[in-house]
Amino acid sequence: NKEIESLKKDEALKHATWSIYIVNSKTDSVLADYNGNVSLIPASTLKIVTTSAALGMLGSDYVFKTQLQYDGILDTVSGVLKGNIYIVGGGDPTLESAYFKEKKDTLSTIEKWALILKGKGIKKITGSIIGDADIFEDNTLPSQWIWGDIGNYFGAGASGLSYHDNKYFVNFKSGSVGTKTTINSIKPDVKDLQFVNDVAAGGNDDSAFIYGAPYSFYRKAEGTIQKKKKNYEVEGSLPDPALACAQALEDALKKTGVSISEKSTTTKKLKEAGNYKITAKKNLYVHYSPTLDKIVYWTNLKSINLYAEHLLKFMSYKKTGFGTEAKGIELVLAYWKDRGVDVGGFTIIEECGLSRANVITTKTETQILLKMTKDKNFDVFYKSFPIAGKSGSLGGLCDGTFAENNLRAKSGYINKARGYAGYVKNRKGDLLCFSVIANNYECSPTEMKRKLERLLIAIAETK
Repeated sequence: NKEIESLKKDEALKHATWSIYIVNSKTDSVLADYNGNVSLIPASTLKIVTTSAALGMLGSDYVFKTQLQYDGILDTVSGVLKGNIYIVGGGDPTLESAYFKEKKDTLSTIEKWALILKGKGIKKITGSIIGDADIFEDNTLPSQWIWGDIGNYFGAGASGLSYHDNKYFVNFKSGSVGTKTTINSIKPDVKDLQFVNDVAAGGNDDSAFIYGAPYSFYRKAEGTIQKKKKNYEVEGSLPDPALACAQALEDALKKTGVSISEKSTTTKKLKEAGNYKITAKKNLYVHYSPTLDKIVYWTNLKSINLYAEHLLKFMSYKKTGFGTEAKGIELVLAYWKDRGVDVGGFTIIEECGLSRANVITTKTETQILLKMTKDKNFDVFYKSFPIAGKSGSLGGLCDGTFAENNLRAKSGYINKARGYAGYVKNRKGDLLCFSVIANNYECSPTEMKRKLERLLIAIAETK
């Protein structure tokens, strides 16, 4: 209460709106409620809503599958496939993801696929490699994401066939302050990419942004990066993940000696050109993703927008046979409403928290956290949160306090919106559920972080 009263009088919050709600999971009693029913921009704390619902709807052991199929005729004697290879996306966000790459792997997933296909006796393909992302809507991005975000890695949209975390790396070289940077490399190779570099060397901050739209291969980078760097990476969002995946498999097959007559494409491009034909297809191989519990772990620990968006659209696909943002939102709201959560004042535009059009109350977030303490998936959910003083976005918080290595929370931050939602054990050993969000404060993001840190420490110290 002392920290809450202090924040009420804080000049940096004079024109701001902020809220806190705390419940003791042992007694279900409300320990603190300040503006608990006020709708606020949650930023990435919103991911607790998505990941918890996904665990409930799909199950922690759920796996996504990507299928390699072919049409036409495969002559196993000559090794000629008179037809096409299809990569049929199954909504897997982890395909060729850096988060699931193991050090022992000497080959990429795509390279392994190429060897598997060659092992099936394929030596020549008269058609092409076709990426099929049709289980999700073609519009990969929520309508309320801003232009300054969508060309960057954190603005990568969910495709029915996602690949390489739907991002690429631009490696810059910078000189003295004010001079123009040069580009060392772009990896993986994005074919036909037109990249305009207007990035300069600056001070100690990274304020370089990439601009560009989905399915457009024109990209422009502006801003500054740190001075005198030989290898400085900035991550951009892939224009067309399904096409990039198909092209990667084409390249890998050619390296094994398989010849391919036509250039890679996608079902979307074929339909737009009026060249898509429905054909009978046969399976060659099925690739399975890691289990959902592991995907949820990385989603919350590293706050991966792409994963959260995938889970939302896949819940729609699982229910209706087609993955859309709108239906996924409808299902998530219904899921929590049916479980007794007060969803009043809760408006979702997407499910990762990047949009400022999302609003939720701290009461709603805390109720979801409380419901999860009694859910069979609680252990998986609880362990996916960063730990104060130890991991993720909480790595530098609460050092040397009772909250260190005790408090677990999903953090959230976008411009003028910061929050934390999670769990902590108090001095009695009771598990507390809490949510705290602040919007439109008049101080730096770091200063606001420190103000909320004091509040988090005080929650842990509750007796």
